[in-house]
Amino acid sequence: MVYLIINRLGFNCSYTKVNCPNTNKTCRNCVVERLKKMGFEINSDTRIYSRDSDETISHQLKRDLIWEKFLDVLNIKHVIIMDKNSGVALLNYPVSATDIDSELLSGFIQANITFAESNKGLNVSSSSEIEQVFYELQYKKFNILLKSGDYVRICMILDHKASNNMKTNVSKFQLEFETRFQNQLITLQKTGSFNSSKMIDFIISSFNINLVFPMTLVHAIPPEVLEKIDNNKVQKVILNFAKEFLSTKPFFYINNLLDKVKRIVNLKANILLYDIYQLFEKGVIITTPLETIVSKLESIQSKENKRATEIKPISLILASGADMNLLKEKITTMDENSAKNVIKSLIKRGKSAEKSSTYDISLMEYNKALYVAKKFNLKQDMNKISNILFETDKKAKQIELDFVLKTGENAEKNKDSINAIFYYQKGLKILEGFLIYDDSSESRIKKLRKKIIKLREIM
Repeated sequence: MVYLIINRLGFNCSYTKVNCPNTNKTCRNCVVERLKKMGFEINSDTRIYSRDSDETISHQLKRDLIWEKFLDVLNIKHVIIMDKNSGVALLNYPVSATDIDSELLSGFIQANITFAESNKGLNVSSSSEIEQVFYELQYKKFNILLKSGDYVRICMILDHKASNNMKTNVSKFQLEFETRFQNQLITLQKTGSFNSSKMIDFIISSFNINLVFPMTLVHAIPPEVLEKIDNNKVQKVILNFAKEFLSTKPFFYINNLLDKVKRIVNLKANILLYDIYQLFEKGVIITTPLETIVSKLESIQSKENKRATEIKPISLILASGADMNLLKEKITTMDENSAKNVIKSLIKRGKSAEKSSTYDISLMEYNKALYVAKKFNLKQDMNKISNILFETDKKAKQIELDFVLKTGENAEKNKDSINAIFYYQKGLKILEGFLIYDDSSESRIKKLRKKIIKLREIM
């Protein structure tokens, strides 16, 4: 027997509210009864709502779908594919910079599943017969959604509990993943050899993870597309704000663009996101290649390192140079597995240095890890390390900013205008550097400039 699951179907009940013969029933109850007679299985979570016209239905359903996609992808921190029998993590795709030890987590999950299957100790969710079984559990501050197939377990590490829409997508992904990569999974069972080729691309497309990638604009917009944008006031505003973002940094995020447009245009977020998504689908808004981000990071780090060298202890400079030369020598004898172990070790050292607030050392270790990842073209590791570098650099700058602003404020209180201006200008430089990450520094920059102008007038 072939069992089908059908989502987001429209249903024309053939009556209007005026000529409906079942006025004693709600639309939902009436539709549920009719669908059950046709052989459909309906559960309590099934959403049924009415629309005024076919055109409105199509438009609003698309909006709702895109909004749900976006909320779901914002919720995802990591995607881990585990071998069903051994519990070993076959593939770990980090969506955010959140650091998660996939091996430790896999062991934790496998132990819980073993316990659940023997004692029913784990929370197993299944709203109805049409929904397949999921395991849901807590790990540290994260929510774990787990779906088992014939060969693998799909493990979603989330900020919040999974929506019904995400559960549907995970079920669909698990079936398609095992069908598409069946040969690789059978080879794994027979020989222990695993080839993850094209799997990450499939994860990205299946869960629309590219919606949280850094974005830019296409270099040339076709005339017919530009004409449509000019006739759509919302899309025109979106395009102008995207250009504004790109005037100060080489990329932007959809979430930041959405927030900024929402402040100006009095429309709901899901309506604005729909128009942003239309520009994305038309190829006007495009994802920024990882190499661009890495290159920009290296440029920033190079400038920061040059400035930091002036005040850094000579012993640290010599040590970092020696370490890097040693690493370059070792790389020539490494294979890919050795490189991954070195990357893991360097990230661990960086995290350790970060905990003690020695950010110059942590950045040095992360840059070494990035160097190794680039040499072996480990794109997954490059993506992860780039995210870590962003976050660490941001923390380091924030500490420096707090210090110079506090020093400037103290100087201002003591009527020392010269030193106050000096430290505020340093703070201004740091804040301008923050524009690479987001646009939230703009208002602080304006206030600080006004302060400097005021102090100069007093002098």
